[in-house]
Amino acid sequence: MDWETPSRTRLIKAWGDEAVVYDTLSGDTHYLKPLTFALYQICREHPGYTADQAGDALAARLKTADPAQVRELAEDVLAQLHQIGLLQSP
Repeated sequence: MDWETPSRTRLIKAWGDEAVVYDTLSGDTHYLKPLTFALYQICREHPGYTADQAGDALAARLKTADPAQVRELAEDVLAQLHQIGLLQSP
């Protein structure tokens, strides 16, 4: 996949189910593991989702039998994505 431009300040290079995000303003580069990248994509596709909705969408994407566990994991990953500045609070 070529570099995507999801915003004016971020470039994404994806390889299969993982990616690197480069922030052109700060110079920071972030590696997104498959689960983190999947959740990041869900948040980009559905910016209005709550943490629970994003977790449910991730559980569906992963076809897991335990959506409650995925929702809990998603909350942690979302907090990390907010902390490093890849997601903004509404």
